[in-house]
Amino acid sequence: MAISAVARETVFALRRQIAKIEGTLPERLQAPAGAPLDADGGDADLTIVRRGLAAALPDAFLPIGLERLDAALSGGLPKAALSEIHGLETRDAGAVAGFALSLTSLILKRAQGLPVLWIGTTEIFREAGFPYARGLQACFGIEPEQLLFSEAPKLVDALWVAEEAARMTALAAVILEIRGNPQRLDLTATRRLHARAQSAGRPVFLLRQAAEPEPTAAPVRLIVASAPAVPRATVAGPLAGSIGRPAFTISIGKSRTALPGQFTLEWNPDERVFDERRGEERRTDRTKNPVPVVSLSGGRKDPAAASGAVLAFPALGSSGAISPTTGDQPPPGQRPAHLSPRRAG
Repeated sequence: MAISAVARETVFALRRQIAKIEGTLPERLQAPAGAPLDADGGDADLTIVRRGLAAALPDAFLPIGLERLDAALSGGLPKAALSEIHGLETRDAGAVAGFALSLTSLILKRAQGLPVLWIGTTEIFREAGFPYARGLQACFGIEPEQLLFSEAPKLVDALWVAEEAARMTALAAVILEIRGNPQRLDLTATRRLHARAQSAGRPVFLLRQAAEPEPTAAPVRLIVASAPAVPRATVAGPLAGSIGRPAFTISIGKSRTALPGQFTLEWNPDERVFDERRGEERRTDRTKNPVPVVSLSGGRKDPAAASGAVLAFPALGSSGAISPTTGDQPPPGQRPAHLSPRRAG
């Protein structure tokens, strides 16, 4: 069936609008001028290409540095877009913040001299705290003056600060930390953040503590949790009893290519890059511990004490008060503490 030019232009306009909302690049939206038509009057070579794979610019994404993860995200995290980083539970707030700081370190390598603004409410910073300044420099190479904080009393104020900051090109990135699924952070609010990030060409990271996935304008959603650390590697092998580099479990909840996946990443604080943990190192069974928790007794058994021991309690008198025995009498001139009058003032 022939497709009229008006209908075809309507379809192209709808694709452009959807691509603008989702933060993707529309591929093959219209046929080149003078392209041949088929027998029905349509485009002879009108092919729909999966979003994010064909027309993405080389500098449009922030590569995480791992081939498998970057391929699943069609190049990495978008530089000019809103990206969600979720922690399903409150205890994952530290892992979410650590992963965000790792991304910040990668961004600051390419944006020398520009600071990053971290926005949150008083409740957020009271619950999760602020990053430690010395740890920022030692683990992530972030100078204290490169990370700015904005503490807002209410969520509506934090959203306003984030929208105003997202349009500023004087910032390398904007981080907004939110708890739960507040009603004010709806699809419209995330669309505004996403549109302003696109306009400024800067990434906006939405950190969400103890939040359930819901529809937003962010084209990428990563679910982050902490992963058990492996022993520190030395020349002689793993150092028993030591704690290695920080590790994260990353699950792709939403992406431009709709390719799910789960990855275990380790942050290298010396080279400030991510490494992927594979093979035997990916085991998360914490119950296997070759070292006994308590040393065995030397040469003999140490059974537990026999159960059923009887404990003596003071008897109660007829009025319900404790009837002290001879051995429980207080010294002369001293009354039991619970019978002394309460002092006022």
